[in-house]
Amino acid sequence: MITDFKGKTAVLTGAGSGFGLECARIGARLGMNLVLADVQQDALDKVVAEISATGAQVLPFRLDVSKAAEVEALGQAVFMRFGAPHFVFNNAGVGAGGLIWENTLKDWEWVIGVNLMGVAHGVRVFTPMMLDAAKKDPAWQGHIVNTASMAGLLNAPNMGIYNVSKHAVVSMSESLYQDLALVTDQISASVLCPFFVPTGISQSHRNRPGELEAAKPTRSQLIGQAMSDKAVGSGKVTAADVAQKVFDAVAANQFYIYSHPKAIGSVQTRLEDIMQARNPTSPFAHKPELGEELKKALREA
Repeated sequence: MITDFKGKTAVLTGAGSGFGLECARIGARLGMNLVLADVQQDALDKVVAEISATGAQVLPFRLDVSKAAEVEALGQAVFMRFGAPHFVFNNAGVGAGGLIWENTLKDWEWVIGVNLMGVAHGVRVFTPMMLDAAKKDPAWQGHIVNTASMAGLLNAPNMGIYNVSKHAVVSMSESLYQDLALVTDQISASVLCPFFVPTGISQSHRNRPGELEAAKPTRSQLIGQAMSDKAVGSGKVTAADVAQKVFDAVAANQFYIYSHPKAIGSVQTRLEDIMQARNPTSPFAHKPELGEELKKALREA
């Protein structure tokens, strides 16, 4: 929990677009020092120029979160400039779809590298630093927010590799929350589980590294991309709305952060499936025509 953000330091990964960018804007308004990290240099330059113009203290850092050494270098740079950060937003992520057996080894390495290991690196680099600061000052407060997804609480078809990575982030965040509670009352954690919100994630392949180049997309992957573009593009909740929810949750020490609370009904159905040991309910139970459309498209392949 952080009750007063003024003068505190925030580390934001994926700061060049979406939730990271909007959190940077809120942080600047609240008088925070901002460490802005992103893999895409032009997007990073743009946000750094915008946030610096507000008068906020900014430390830019080009970062591939999947690379342990780069996150460690980020940690050192943050500590040298501002000391231990108070708010760490492990937010960088990529999207990927298609039938799960069609994902290549490189697909797995890319998605797990960014979505899961990127968060893991942020947790292991910054948590000890924050705990050390808390030990030295009983008034020190810190909070870590990890970006998962509603795909971390559900398992929509034709996007398995993404689901797997996001379920792991939910698990990591719950574990982090419990582990922190064992050792300190000054630092806590939250997990952000957005549903479809217009951000840059549906076009994340723009930042896919050359050594993990994608194979020619399969039919199911093309269908998955089209569905993702449509769902993300038509989202009514904005990235700015979600960023405000993140700050509200940090101030209130609220663990689960949802962009679309109504989507929780589907999570309840999944948990009831588990409790009753019944086979997974169709995700299209309320919109059977969508399921038929997807089946038809895939079976025509």
